Amino acid sequence: MKLKLFEFYLLKEYLRPWLGLISSLFFLFFLGAIGYRFTEGWDWGDCLWMVLITVSTIGFGEVQPLSPEGRIVTLLIIVAGLVFVQFTFQKAVRLFELGYFQRVNELRFKRILRKMKDHVILCGYGRVGQEISKQIKTQNIPIVVVENDTDRKKIAEENGLEVLFADATLDETLNLAGLNTCKSLVVTLPNDAANLYVVLSAKSIRNSVKVIARAGTEESANKLRLAGANIVVSPYIAAGRAMASMALRPIAIDFLDLLAGSECEIEEFELSNDISLFEQSGKRTLLELGIGKKSGAKILAIKEDQKLITNPGGEFLLQPGQILITFGSRDQLDILAGLLGNLVTSAELLK
Repeated sequence: MKLKLFEFYLLKEYLRPWLGLISSLFFLFFLGAIGYRFTEGWDWGDCLWMVLITVSTIGFGEVQPLSPEGRIVTLLIIVAGLVFVQFTFQKAVRLFELGYFQRVNELRFKRILRKMKDHVILCGYGRVGQEISKQIKTQNIPIVVVENDTDRKKIAEENGLEVLFADATLDETLNLAGLNTCKSLVVTLPNDAANLYVVLSAKSIRNSVKVIARAGTEESANKLRLAGANIVVSPYIAAGRAMASMALRPIAIDFLDLLAGSECEIEEFELSNDISLFEQSGKRTLLELGIGKKSGAKILAIKEDQKLITNPGGEFLLQPGQILITFGSRDQLDILAGLLGNLVTSAELLK
């Protein structure tokens, strides 16, 4: 019901500036049809058709031969049509100067956002943001880019992304971008202070939202974590570690590159904190659930508190709040999700 009311509101906002011209056009058709009706005695269909081809200057010719009175009616309709076209052109120019068409585009964007759920909000479309969007698009996950740079906005639109041209540090912007229904918020603004401000704003609006933030320095990274960022990435540190890994373990890096282009995925499953769900399930170990045998997916590691348990055995006991890091094809991971059932509160694709 709320969505229908919003759609009605949008339609009113679209049409409001044009209501006068639309009314004038209908009035012109009505008077013109009456004129032909009284002077020529045609039926209403012929009258309206004659008004249409006269106003639109299509030039099909007269419906029937016109009397002198009918020609006067036609002349008046032509003059009125020219006046109408002139007023329409002036109205369009005036509305353009007042930013009407920009507001219409914003209303269209709001309509799209109201229907969008489980999307990713990307604040900042620089080099890092562009690469992030490419990776997310490969998973067919909707993205909303928040950018206040005109050139970067144009690049994002050329790449087929929905772009909100606004300041990401404002609460209003985050709400408009759909923070309350998004899957996660990725903050890649070039300024660490702006990134920190966005994280604080996002967490004040929706504390449970998953925030991934970019940091230029280790000091900024610590502050972003204190502000509530779930994951903080420093491109410089990450690049240094990647290059070191290439020097020391090139085969392992090649494997990760091959994985990125394969059908296999790495996904994390966050388990519920409700102990009663585990008690009701009865099956608590990996062997009892038959994860490997039934799904074919692999459990690479399990994150428990701040510890990472790698390559867990079949007797490993699942506990509330754990995060399973898994590997397999999309079908295998779907089967795994079915085996875990309501023990899973969320699933996050890592590759």
